[in-house]
Amino acid sequence: MVYIKAFVVGGLICMVAQIMMEKTKLMPGRIMVLLVCTGAILGALQIYEPFLKFAGSGASVPLTGFGYNLWKGIREAIDSDGLIGVFRGGFKMAAVGTSAALIFAYLASLVFQPKMAK
Repeated sequence: MVYIKAFVVGGLICMVAQIMMEKTKLMPGRIMVLLVCTGAILGALQIYEPFLKFAGSGASVPLTGFGYNLWKGIREAIDSDGLIGVFRGGFKMAAVGTSAALIFAYLASLVFQPKMAK
């Protein structure tokens, strides 16, 4: 049942983003920013954590989960370091995921040897 909840919730989040891309004149980058900001705002309102516990990866993998992680890192850094945590908390929390994405993308490029588009 955990997998089904994750699939449905993640699919619904992606469906909302796709509908926004097709029905509005917003550029995809702006929609991505909206999703990240939505996750951060819902985290600040303490709504996203219960949602995350319910949906698991379905809520943590989409961009709303990234926004929530940024908020969580900022909140923890503020608690430990004070106001300076506003500036360093998001970087600390996002660094692992960003680094992993870069490393795996590099490894994939070594395995599949992509060609530059002309």
